[in-house]
Amino acid sequence: MTPGSADRDGSPGFWRSNSLTLVFGAAFFVVLAGQAVAGRAEFNEQLAVAGLQQVGFGAYLASSDFAVDVTENWQSEFLQFFLYVYGTVYLLQRGSPESKPLDRAGTESERYQRMGPHARSDSPRWAGTRDWRQTLYSRSLGLVMGAFFLGSWFAQSVSGVSAYNGERLRQLQAPIDWGAYLVSADFWNRSLQNWQSELLAVAAMAVLSVYLRQRGSPESKPVGAAHTSTGVEG
Repeated sequence: MTPGSADRDGSPGFWRSNSLTLVFGAAFFVVLAGQAVAGRAEFNEQLAVAGLQQVGFGAYLASSDFAVDVTENWQSEFLQFFLYVYGTVYLLQRGSPESKPLDRAGTESERYQRMGPHARSDSPRWAGTRDWRQTLYSRSLGLVMGAFFLGSWFAQSVSGVSAYNGERLRQLQAPIDWGAYLVSADFWNRSLQNWQSELLAVAAMAVLSVYLRQRGSPESKPVGAAHTSTGVEG
């Protein structure tokens, strides 16, 4: 049996069952490699203008300039998902499949969430507990997204101050320390320009999905669903 064929019980094989993750994961590495190639070319152009020696591909991959460009995008994406995961607990959008039904704002009952005594035989083990494990697991997605955001934002600040100081040295200016960089215009410009684009994308998706459809996508309502239908996925 090949990895992509159907299992004996008729369910899809490994590749099809995990195609969403595999395709987007592969696309991520392709795009990251493309960014590295383009980024090195741009960086070497800047060095050439300054009359400095150009860097090789390996040196660029290990540079703070490449690291800050990557991490500043990562932290904005994880911020988007962190805010979206927590925001959709309480915030609603009438007619959007991205929103819960209008009468379900909040953390919902244990019965609806299949927690504690309402856990089923196939529920995650910690969902059926009544102690700290249930509390932690019931918030694990938001906590991990928040941790990824803070971690990548910190990485951006560390690589950012190194890249920023490298630029200052090339201009014969004195470097600054990490604390000073955290309140600098460069750090907040990098952060805020990414945050606003992510927030705009979430707001646009929530509103446009009220009136527009994509047949077969779980991010869209069924094609024939009413515009006022809320929390219904196709």
